[in-house]
Amino acid sequence: MERPSWNEYFMAITKMVATRSTCLRRHVGAILVKEKRILATGYNGAPTGLRHCSEVGCLRQDASIPSGTRHELCRGLHAEQNAIIQAANHGISIRGATLYCTNKPCVICSKMIINAGVARVYYEDGYDDPLADEMLAEANIEMVRFHP
Repeated sequence: MERPSWNEYFMAITKMVATRSTCLRRHVGAILVKEKRILATGYNGAPTGLRHCSEVGCLRQDASIPSGTRHELCRGLHAEQNAIIQAANHGISIRGATLYCTNKPCVICSKMIINAGVARVYYEDGYDDPLADEMLAEANIEMVRFHP
């Protein structure tokens, strides 16, 4: 068996993290890595201690809200947000880190990624979000679509 590259290794872990998601529509995982060490992980789902969408239903699905729009109308946090929050809760600096994510970040997550000082993002899938793309480019954050 051939040994995976670092990017393959971290993306495989990101996919495993996504399996913890409690979202009914999309399972997303994210990890923050610096110097080949995992700093924090996150997956999309309801805030700690609150009921999961699997228990109360999906607000976005019930209101027929299209994917990639009206992010604020959701009980859950995005995987990228949860990874950044986890690092903050544990006092871990993520400045200069690489974010691996199963999906391309939305504009809200992109703004958090910029302010947190993340240097690059590897993602596998995603939807078009021109404002997110524009802001990440302006912030000189390297975006890499990962192809296994």
